[in-house]
Amino acid sequence: MIIKGNVHRLGKDINTDDIIAAKYLDSQDPKFLGSKCMENLDPDFASRVKEGDIIVAGKNFGCGSSREHAPWAIKGCGISLVIAESFARIFFRNCINIGLPIVELKQAKKIASGDALKVNLAKGDIFDSTKNVNFQTQSFPLFLQEIVKAGGLISWVKKVKK
Repeated sequence: MIIKGNVHRLGKDINTDDIIAAKYLDSQDPKFLGSKCMENLDPDFASRVKEGDIIVAGKNFGCGSSREHAPWAIKGCGISLVIAESFARIFFRNCINIGLPIVELKQAKKIASGDALKVNLAKGDIFDSTKNVNFQTQSFPLFLQEIVKAGGLISWVKKVKK
């Protein structure tokens, strides 16, 4: 799995309320949630995202509640991948469940907003073509790649049962 996109840089401890405000939790429409993604941090965030872009953040991304609305908002906004120094565990699992790939990278702070990345999930290669720098992380396990390719856990289970 190869993902290419431009970076939107965020800080550390981005919680699920930062990702999608609680007032929007009555919707389960990813496109609507995406239009409100990061609204509390940056009201113009969603309008700047282009399909396929990548979020790069600091430590503890996705902390807070266990709501699936947060990864739905990120994916619905057009983000194709989230890279962070570390993730809240329930957020990590929710991303996989809805088919949004995420990668931990301790050197994430070396990547800036606007940088163009090419990420090979299978090999764990992250190439920043803006800075001509390569980063290495753990490869994304094959079974997680299959879940993401299927569009999430439920779709993957339905496909496997056939």
